[in-house]
Amino acid sequence: MAKSRSSFRLLVLVGLAILAWFAWRHYNPTHLSYLEEGGQLDGPTSGRTLSVDFVDSKSPAAVAALGRELRVTFRADSAQVGVDEIYDVDSGSVDEAAALKAKLAARSDVEAVDYEVEYSIPENALDAAEEALPASGDAKEKGFPNDPKFKFQWHLQQIHMSQSWKAAQGEGVIVAVIDTGVAKVPDLAETELVAGYNFVDDTPDATDDHGHGTHVAGTIAQSTHNGLGVAGVAYKAKIMPIKVLSARGSGSVSGIAEGIRFAADHGAKVINMSLGGGMSTSVLANAVKYAHDKGVTVVCAAGNDGKGKVSYPAAYKHAVAVAATQFDETTTFYSNWGKEIDVAAPGGNTRVDQNGDGMMDGVLQNTVVPGNVSQTDYLLFMGTSMAAPHVAGVAALVVGSGVTDPDAVEALLKDTARKPGSKADWAPTKGAENRYGAGIVDASAAVKKAQLDEGAVELGLAATLAGVVMFALRRRKILVAAFGLGGVLGLVVAACGLFFLPMLGIDLPFLSHGLPSLDQAIFGAAGSGNPLFWSALLPLFVASLAYGVKSLRGPLAGLLLGWAGCLAAHALFRTVDIRYIPLVLEPVWLGVNALALTVTAAAVLRR
Repeated sequence: MAKSRSSFRLLVLVGLAILAWFAWRHYNPTHLSYLEEGGQLDGPTSGRTLSVDFVDSKSPAAVAALGRELRVTFRADSAQVGVDEIYDVDSGSVDEAAALKAKLAARSDVEAVDYEVEYSIPENALDAAEEALPASGDAKEKGFPNDPKFKFQWHLQQIHMSQSWKAAQGEGVIVAVIDTGVAKVPDLAETELVAGYNFVDDTPDATDDHGHGTHVAGTIAQSTHNGLGVAGVAYKAKIMPIKVLSARGSGSVSGIAEGIRFAADHGAKVINMSLGGGMSTSVLANAVKYAHDKGVTVVCAAGNDGKGKVSYPAAYKHAVAVAATQFDETTTFYSNWGKEIDVAAPGGNTRVDQNGDGMMDGVLQNTVVPGNVSQTDYLLFMGTSMAAPHVAGVAALVVGSGVTDPDAVEALLKDTARKPGSKADWAPTKGAENRYGAGIVDASAAVKKAQLDEGAVELGLAATLAGVVMFALRRRKILVAAFGLGGVLGLVVAACGLFFLPMLGIDLPFLSHGLPSLDQAIFGAAGSGNPLFWSALLPLFVASLAYGVKSLRGPLAGLLLGWAGCLAAHALFRTVDIRYIPLVLEPVWLGVNALALTVTAAAVLRR
C-alpha cells in the first residue's frame, strides 16, 4: 500500500510540475491596449450612399419589401453570399441619406449602417515595383531552402524563418488574401489556391490585375524549396484569393466586408488585409468581429501615412495590427504607429541598402508586373502591406501547430515577439511599444511555444487527473495495478502524442498531437475544432467496445484520462476554436466532456 501511495503521489507531482513549468513559461505581461470598435475619425467620404448590414436571418425578399416601404432600392453587393450579404442604398441628397441612416440604425433587424467608404492599398507600397533583381544568383542553393533568390530575402531571416521551417510549414491552413486578387505566377506553381471570389466584378475569377495581392500571397505561401526564385513563410498553406480592390488598388468597404464574411464562411483560418483607410465604419467592424467569432485570425496592415494613427481595419479590437520594420530593425519612415499596434514585421525600405547586397531593401516576392500584368517578375515592394503577410504566414504556422482560437493565436504572437536588435537597444517606453507593439514577430519562437507548451500542459493535466483518480480509488481500497505501462502509454498518446517530434524535424501529424487533434490531421486546418473529436463521444465509443476485455483495462483508462486532460487543457487556455459551439460555451463543453471521461476512466479501473 505504501508503494501504491508513492506511485500516485509521484504521478500527481509530475503533472503539477509540468503545469508549473508551463505557467512560468507562459507568463508574459503583454501590452493589450485596443481602440474599441465603432466611432468615426473622419467625415463620410460619400454623402449619399449607405452600406447596410442586416441581421443574417433577413431574407432578400424581406429586404426588398423594406425598400418599398422606405421608397428606396437596396442593392446587394454580390450574388455570391446569399442572405448574409451587405446592401448599398442611394439617397437623393446628403440630408436624405442622413435621415435614412437614422431610420435604419434604429431598426432591430439592422446590425450596422454607415456611409459607403472606399479603402485602398496604402501609399508607397509600389515605390520600387519597377526595380527587378540582378541577373546573378539564379543557381540553386545547397541545403534548405534551395530557392536561388532566398539569399536576398533578408526579411524572412529577420523573423527567423530558417529555424522554424523544420517544425512547421502551415500545411492545410487556408489563408484568405483580401486584396487585388492572386495570379498563378511561376513561383506559386506548387502552392494550392482554393476557390475564392471577385467582389469587384461579382465573378468567381479572382485573378490579380494589379500585382499587389500576388506579392502579398507570395510572402505568405510562395512555393519553397522548388529550386526557383524565392521562399514564403507558410509554404504549405493554401491561399484563398478574395478580390475586393480594383486594378487601381481601391475598393468599397461594403465589398471588403463581403470578402471577410465569404472567407470566414468558406474555411479560411487566417485573413490578411493589406489595405485600409482612416475612417471606421460599423459595417466593416461587424465583418471583422464576424470572422473572429468564427475562429479566424484577422491580420491587417497598420497603414503607410507615417503618423500616430493606425488605419482601419487594423485598429479594430479583433484585428492584429502590424507595423513595418526595415533591415536594421527600426520601424520605417512610413509605418503608422499607435496604441493599437500589436506586433511589427519586415515591411522594407526601398530607399536604402543597409545590408549592402547591391539592392534596395524591399520585400522580395514573385508577382505580376504592375501596369503590365501579362508579365511576371521578382519585385521589391515596401509598406505595411508587406509586413502584414509575414505575420499572417506565422499565424498560419501557429494554427497548423494546433492553436486555432484567434485570441490564443494573437496572444502567442505577442508573447513570443522579440525586442528589436539586442535587448540593450530596446527602450521599454510608451513610444517604443506604440511603434513595435509587443516587438518583431518571431516565427521560430511562436512555433516552438505553440507545439511544446500545448503538449506540456495537456500531459500535465492528464497526469494530474490520473493521479487524482488513482488516489480516490486506492482510498477505497480498490486495486488499480492494471493501469500499468499500458495506461501510461494510452494517457500520453491521447493527451499530447509525441509533441516534441516537429521540433526534431519529424513530420508525423498523426503522432505529434493528442488524439482530439486528429481532426486537423485528417481533415486539414479548415476541419479543426470538430466537436466529434473535441468531446467524449469517440473515446466513449471505444470504451463501449473494449470495456469487457480485462487486459485492455489499463490502456483504456489511460486513453480516457489522456483525452480528458487534452480537453481540460483547451478548456482552461482556450487554444482551440470548437466548431458549432458558441465561444462563451466552449470551456463548458470541453470541461463537461473531460469530467465525463474522467468518471468513466474511474469506472473502468474499478471493474
